[in-house]
Amino acid sequence: MMKRIFLMSLLALALPLAAFADNSVDFQNNGGTLAGSSSGLTLSGSTLTAVTGFNGMGLVQGGNLGSVSFTTAAETSALPLTGSATFAAGGTFTITSNGTNGLPAGTIFSGTFTSPVSWTALELANGTWKYTLQGAISGTWYNGAQVFGATIQITTNTGKGGFSGSTSIGSGDTNIDAPTVPEPGTLGLLGTGLIGIAGALRRKMKS
Repeated sequence: MMKRIFLMSLLALALPLAAFADNSVDFQNNGGTLAGSSSGLTLSGSTLTAVTGFNGMGLVQGGNLGSVSFTTAAETSALPLTGSATFAAGGTFTITSNGTNGLPAGTIFSGTFTSPVSWTALELANGTWKYTLQGAISGTWYNGAQVFGATIQITTNTGKGGFSGSTSIGSGDTNIDAPTVPEPGTLGLLGTGLIGIAGALRRKMKS
């Protein structure tokens, strides 16, 4: 009898862990204007085009699922932004959904850069330049949970003169390690397990 109660207890403990396990959610964006100077960079008008893994969903695609925007803190490297540079931690990072294709409408993620943000210059064979902005982020998930992740944003070609204060995003990818929302069936199993344990304990105490 005690062995059965022990096994049921283990099951009840395992269910919450499965229900709230971490879930890697991937967001892709492109377009928009990335503008700024050594005081900081701002991305506005970039379209959210695909989401993978949101609450167990597969790939969700659309011409316009929402937007991705951010601001960085000021540059710390004191280098021209035509080359590689570094921005301080801080600023803002926001992912917003317009509620299409099963995604919740409103802000999905709102946070900040939690470590220095790298700005890496790459000269292409034809003499034009592309830039990669990359950094770790953390903030609030749409359900109030605190989550962590990282983003990488790659610009379009900026011409042979390099970055001159404004360009657009060719592709962006942001990955958030977020808790999944437990499904009703999982919660039902959890409740059934706990009720079973309570009943077994009552019978054991009466015997």
